[in-house]
Amino acid sequence: MVQVIQARTIGLAYLEKRFSLKLSEEEGFFPEWLEHLSEVTNFEQQYLDRVKTNFLSLVKRPPILENAVKMVVLSPLLDLAGFYQEPFAIATEKSVEIAIKNEVETDEEDEVEVEIVRGRIDVLVIQEEFWLLVIESKKVSLSLIDAIPQALSYMLTSPNTDKPVFGLVTNGEDFQFIKLIKQDKSRYALSDKFTLSRRENELYKVLQILKNLSQVIN
Repeated sequence: MVQVIQARTIGLAYLEKRFSLKLSEEEGFFPEWLEHLSEVTNFEQQYLDRVKTNFLSLVKRPPILENAVKMVVLSPLLDLAGFYQEPFAIATEKSVEIAIKNEVETDEEDEVEVEIVRGRIDVLVIQEEFWLLVIESKKVSLSLIDAIPQALSYMLTSPNTDKPVFGLVTNGEDFQFIKLIKQDKSRYALSDKFTLSRRENELYKVLQILKNLSQVIN
């Protein structure tokens, strides 16, 4: 028996049960969003100030869809972080799936039930054969809480086995990073949430972290 499940409908409880996924409580598990962050140049600050202004202008005329979030906010960040240049490659709307086999006891005999989780990654940053960054973009009206399980399900399909995979979920206004290490019992951790609703421009910190992640595999 085969059951197909869409990644966008998955919750954290499902991932914890099917993939033995655990939230890491280790203080040093996810240092990449905190340590060795480079300075933001004056040019980058001016550019990101304009990005924030453009976004705040955009939200005055709802609804704001995912494609608008990608164009107005996400694309400039990826450009400034250098992800549009070698050694990186960008894939969009990449289809992924992962199969899970479960033994089900019946009155007659044990049966194997297969669950297939399918979805499309909004933006995937690849360096050579390694998945570096999985980005899940949502429309402004949705909370990041809804995006995190979907991003994690995509990250779990990564072919990386000995290197971490990072995720970024955003609805244009809010941003949060994820780190996943795939093992027998996969572990993940979340960064703080950064938001454009504060007076200071937290796109500066988002860019610093993206730049830092670009150095992880190098």
